[in-house]
Amino acid sequence: MSLRARDVAWRADGKLILEGVSLSPRPGETVGLLGPNGSGKSTLLRLLAGIRAASSGVITLDEVPLPRLSRKDVARRVAVVEQHAETGVDLTVGDVVRLGRIPHRGPWSGSTAADEAAVRSAVEHTRLEDKLGQSWHTLSGGERQRVQIARALAQEPGELLLDEPTNHLDIQHQLELLELVVRTPVTSVIALHDLNLAAMYCDHLVVLRRGHVVAAGTPSQVLTEELIADVYGVRAVVTADAGQGRPSVRFLPLSARA
Repeated sequence: MSLRARDVAWRADGKLILEGVSLSPRPGETVGLLGPNGSGKSTLLRLLAGIRAASSGVITLDEVPLPRLSRKDVARRVAVVEQHAETGVDLTVGDVVRLGRIPHRGPWSGSTAADEAAVRSAVEHTRLEDKLGQSWHTLSGGERQRVQIARALAQEPGELLLDEPTNHLDIQHQLELLELVVRTPVTSVIALHDLNLAAMYCDHLVVLRRGHVVAAGTPSQVLTEELIADVYGVRAVVTADAGQGRPSVRFLPLSARA
């Protein structure tokens, strides 16, 4: 059971956005996508989700190319959490989570016992039991992201794709959200800006720059002072956490450039 990208490229209006990108997450692994704005992280996630078709290369789900699968088949296996989710309809938290069951239903079928069991499991995993009847519009940003993860888990996916889910959240909600993701029993690919959060929570990192993979490996292998200077154009001091052995990044002021 796996989602893989092999030598993938994508072009828009004749401009190359991604080229030669490969990604092979191991089952249950949390993979962090890093890189400056415009490096191709969001585009890669959309290709992995089947929202866009690769210009070349191949993305497979259990070794079957995505174009050979129906959108419903992909949605049953791959769940997506976007940066922002809005609705003009006054939905409750329970309503939003139940949207995750749509790929498992026929066009006119109602909710089944399996649907309700999946929703209940997702709600329990995200600890939303006390908010099921609350209006979506009354939630904080962190709570909305948690509901979106519950909606995604209700799909019962094998893979979870998250596009900068911690943006605009305070530190507590960032930590809560990523701890929720890593304890979720699925393979996760997360686009992140914060290098320290990536080091803390990801098993494997892939760094993109101008649509190309420039580094891939464990956080300790990838997050070096040299890479940060090369990719982000800033100086940093990278040290190893004494407890977990994961890297910690301390950025230097721009005025401290040599």
